[in-house]
Amino acid sequence: MNILYMVSLFPCWSETFIVRELHALKAKGCDISVYSLKPASEHMVHEDAAALLDQTLYPSSPMRILMNALIMFSRRPLLNLRLLYRVLVRMAPYPQALVKSLVTGLLALDAAARLQGDPPERIHAHWATYPSTAAWIISQNLNIPFGFTSHAHDIFLENHLLREKMADASLVVTISAFNQRYLMAQVPDLTPERINIVHCGVNLADFALTPLSDNTRIVSVGRFDEIKGFVYLIDACAALHARGVTFSCEIVGEGPLGATLQQRIDALGVASCVTLSGAKTQAEVRTFIADAAIFCLPSVKTASGNMDGIPVVLMEAMALGTPVVSTQVSGIPELVIDEKTGLLCPPKDADALADALARLLHDPQQRARLRQEAREKVSADFDCTREADKLARLFEASA
Repeated sequence: MNILYMVSLFPCWSETFIVRELHALKAKGCDISVYSLKPASEHMVHEDAAALLDQTLYPSSPMRILMNALIMFSRRPLLNLRLLYRVLVRMAPYPQALVKSLVTGLLALDAAARLQGDPPERIHAHWATYPSTAAWIISQNLNIPFGFTSHAHDIFLENHLLREKMADASLVVTISAFNQRYLMAQVPDLTPERINIVHCGVNLADFALTPLSDNTRIVSVGRFDEIKGFVYLIDACAALHARGVTFSCEIVGEGPLGATLQQRIDALGVASCVTLSGAKTQAEVRTFIADAAIFCLPSVKTASGNMDGIPVVLMEAMALGTPVVSTQVSGIPELVIDEKTGLLCPPKDADALADALARLLHDPQQRARLRQEAREKVSADFDCTREADKLARLFEASA
């Protein structure tokens, strides 16, 4: 099957799960190409993503985009006027997103013009925001099926024509049962069978079980964003330091809250044991996690309603055999089962987080038990090869 994947940006440092899905589908014989709505801009490109660059399309020049959009609009004016009306009405509550959606419409018509001579058999978008808007418009103009996968902020923050897209899509996918329930609440006439759950996953061949570490290192990885809850990890480390617990903590990543997090570390006087390490390659991140005694991701739900889905980095840590501590947010408890495949704490509770970290630091037997069951959980439910099998079957059934 010839499938065009629509994404906001490719390659994207934080979206390794999409790259794994693409490679897994290619291994099953699918002919995959990628359309990035934004020009390539990442300064760090993972090796697996680089291997797909020759199959990636980017937008035309601004003048060509306008010309192609006008040509496509004029060929099916009533259809495109109807699509424009839906975008204007549904996105009106979000003025900034409305403007971006209108730009996305132009990019979609440009893509449709370029694809019409040799169209893919289907389009699949990752994220229920602009990529799926583009896929929906291309699908309508070229009469080819489209689907999309929703994750987290793309459904928790703004409603980007979810009702229209789910009605017109041949395939609706999300990454957790939590999200499935959330989408059904947004569009109450949907049945669970209409929303398919396909987990993001890891390639277990790339994440071999490593020996249990005997150090006292805590590692966390993620974008320096409010939803990751890193400020609570820093507070928990301050509590551990005050208790006299021996440990070090390294937080790998970058993002808008980097300066704020460093100020928090300095203010609490824990710079000697808590370090912000900056962005790393996939291989470097894997080594950081594998060498740690504990992997901690203290995700939170923000005041705006934003939160994680099921962070892939938790799957990676569990596959490697590094015991995990996380929080009861969104779909995380579907992966990290408290006291079985890891430890869960209430979100935004630094004291509970400190208690959980101290427990594992002081109890290597518990760490050994948790890591074994965690690896089995990832193997059973979050293996990217198995999830790609599931997705390929859904593509075929919805063709």
